[in-house]
Amino acid sequence: MKRERRRARSLALQVLYEVDSVDHAPEEVIAFHLGKEESLGEEARSFMQRLVFGAIEYAPELDRLVATCAPEWPVEELAVLDRNILRLALWEFAAAGETPLKVAINEAVELAKRFGSDSSARFVNGVLGTLAEHEEEIRRQLQPSSSRKE
Repeated sequence: MKRERRRARSLALQVLYEVDSVDHAPEEVIAFHLGKEESLGEEARSFMQRLVFGAIEYAPELDRLVATCAPEWPVEELAVLDRNILRLALWEFAAAGETPLKVAINEAVELAKRFGSDSSARFVNGVLGTLAEHEEEIRRQLQPSSSRKE
């Protein structure tokens, strides 16, 4: 399952990149990518969809958290890829709570190495490392409220 979750994260990042870049409907982009990945198991497909919809739903809160750690880099000016890797990892460990912190950071750094620029991995690791120092506080801030859809 570890390999499938890694593939699911990679697909989620691709979906988020497209949604963030050209504002396509997430459902359509997910369907397109899952259509190309027929060998991906049902659990990994579900995980990928949770990642995408969670990162999109919580984007304003996640971006605010990123901004506290990198004030010299306005979130809207970050590379689209870096911004979405950070959103994915933060949502995964803090809001969803289904992935251990260290695993989420490691997976984010691997995505940054694979898809990002030469400095992406270091930047992602630095921001997430700083946020990790406030893990419990961040989890409390990102707890689902009654106004959110489950």
